[in-house]
Amino acid sequence: MIFITAKFRVKPEHADRWPEIAKAFTHATRSESGCLWFEWSRSLEDSNEYVLVEAFRDGDAAAAHVSSEHFKAAQQTLPPYLAETPRVINTTLDQDDWSELGEMAVQ
Repeated sequence: MIFITAKFRVKPEHADRWPEIAKAFTHATRSESGCLWFEWSRSLEDSNEYVLVEAFRDGDAAAAHVSSEHFKAAQQTLPPYLAETPRVINTTLDQDDWSELGEMAVQ
């Protein structure tokens, strides 16, 4: 799978509304056949920062995502709400779902 984590620093005046601002993009991406997950979280340390954790089945699914109309639209509509260019980690993993964190197993 292609595993991506990105940090989005949103302008303070838009931070509380970010989930709504990104809603159409989020729903469209989650509807892609190759999307395994696309999940937003808000930082506990910086209320203006959102962390996106996303995964795609394979390279073809990731390529389909970045060439989709909703991705192209997001490239135009989302940056005006951002304080800086998002930072990203993108890697390929030999798995297709989350693994259990054995060091904190719940009995």
